[in-house]
Amino acid sequence: MLALLIDGAMPADASLAVAVNDRGLQYGDGLFETARLTGGRVRFLAAHLQRLADGCERLGFAAPDRATLTTEIDTVISGHDEGVVKIVVTRGVGGRGYRPARDVIPTRIVALYPSPAVGDDVGIRVRWCETRLGRNARLAGLKHLNRLEQILAQAEWDDPTIEEGLMLDTEGELVCATAGNLFLVRDGELITHDLRYCGVRGVMREHVLGQARSLGIAAREAPLWPADLEQAAEVFITNAVRGLRHVVQLDDRRWARGPVCESLRRTLS
Repeated sequence: MLALLIDGAMPADASLAVAVNDRGLQYGDGLFETARLTGGRVRFLAAHLQRLADGCERLGFAAPDRATLTTEIDTVISGHDEGVVKIVVTRGVGGRGYRPARDVIPTRIVALYPSPAVGDDVGIRVRWCETRLGRNARLAGLKHLNRLEQILAQAEWDDPTIEEGLMLDTEGELVCATAGNLFLVRDGELITHDLRYCGVRGVMREHVLGQARSLGIAAREAPLWPADLEQAAEVFITNAVRGLRHVVQLDDRRWARGPVCESLRRTLS
């Protein structure tokens, strides 16, 4: 970790900085954002802050003041050109039990981490995950702190040549990757899962859908199933930190980077 603020203050000891009865720690009662710092600027910051505010509203607690949060982000990135900004907002410190008190003050955590290593742009290999995503329309789309499904899914493999896993929900729909949204191209049309029951509505996902439409590429959200990959001409995964990565192999199935992926990648440069 390169820098850290908790409720606007730099803790003397980061390992002791969050209250033991914070509801984010106790129950995963909160949200988070991860954004890429590049060239000294946080990419898609407005979209990240808006998603965070929308998520707080859906969970029923006050979102942090945007000006305060922006100031704290500016503080942690000061003197750095590259990195990953992580924002965590929990409902705050509360007593034992699931029922939240109405007067709880949310906790803000803003941290800067080193950028991930970026390899050559040769595409990624992926695998199927056995762990499935539970359906819950009330939480669908949110980037909430309950990530145990993704943790269990990523723990399924340790092959360094496989960079991602594809996740189904409990009914067998193909929803996403463990840490990104999945897109496929079929008959020239860009399709991604509609996330009506589960999955994260990624900031990069929304950007890609908007850019596709501005480029005249037909794009839509729809239920996807594993069989849809058999008919796909292109497959790629999006993530706000790692950007857009095209998939080259899943088991014995292979794909090349195609024109839709290439056009969208150019909009990110």
